[in-house]
Formats: sequence, structure tokens, C-alpha cells
Amino acid sequence: MRTVARSRRPPGPEAQRLHGLLVELMRRRSLRDPIASTCGELELSAPQVHTLLALGHDGDLAMGDLARRVAVTEKTVTGLVDRLERDGLVQRVRDAGDRRVVHATLTARGAALARRVDEEVLEQLDRLLGTLDPTDRRDLFRIVEKLTSLVKETDA
Repeated sequence: MRTVARSRRPPGPEAQRLHGLLVELMRRRSLRDPIASTCGELELSAPQVHTLLALGHDGDLAMGDLARRVAVTEKTVTGLVDRLERDGLVQRVRDAGDRRVVHATLTARGAALARRVDEEVLEQLDRLLGTLDPTDRRDLFRIVEKLTSLVKETDA
């Protein structure tokens, strides 16, 4: 099991406040996972839908890369791809350069479903953003873009 590095000082009150707010947001199903409401209708689990969306956004992915994108183990992603392949949404393709590497790729039906789910997510986000006034939306985007940039720098 991996361990998480501890910071040198205890978190300050702002970090604790943000943590509390994020936990509260995550308790709201519609904010935690905008695709959750479509899973039952599609008869797919949330990880299966996330797998379709990852492949729809990123294209063909090696199984290990797909597991990291969906935040599951390689063993779990194998089961996810098995079920999606059985349903005709995903197929496995061996890498031409290295036959040991297997890529998951969307079928035409899987790509259409991924687009449909993505459109539903966008509609839900549009409704959510519509509840904010223009200044709050601008601030939200500025902050999220800044955090995204910082995370990219940290990961590099």
C-alpha cells in the first residue's frame, strides 16, 4: 500500500475550511459525480461510464494508462473493459510495436454513448453555472485554472 507524505506543519484554518466545504459538496450526488444520474438509465456502473469518457476524451489507451485515468487498479480496469467489451462498447487492440501491450478503444457504439454522456454532463454543468452571477463564474474559472496550472507544475 502506498503512503501519503505528511506535510511538515499542521493544516491551517483555511485548509480546514476548504476541506469542510469540499466534503459538503461531495455529499451532494449531483456535484460529486454529474454522471451518476445517467448510470442507472444506461445500466452501467460509474467506473464503466468514467472508462467510456476517458477513452472518449483521450482516445485509445493502454490498460495501465486507462487504470490511472479512471483511478482504479489494473486488475479492476481489466474487469471494467471485459464488461464493456461484452456489451459492444469497447474493444481490445494489441499494440503493433509491442504485442504485450493491449489498448482499449471505443467501438462506434461506445463512442456515441460517450458523446451522449459528455453532453449530459455539460448540460448539468451549464445549469449549475447558471446559478452563479457573472462575477462568481469569472472568479471560479480563474481559481480553477490557477489550481490546474499549479497541479500540472507539481506533477511535472
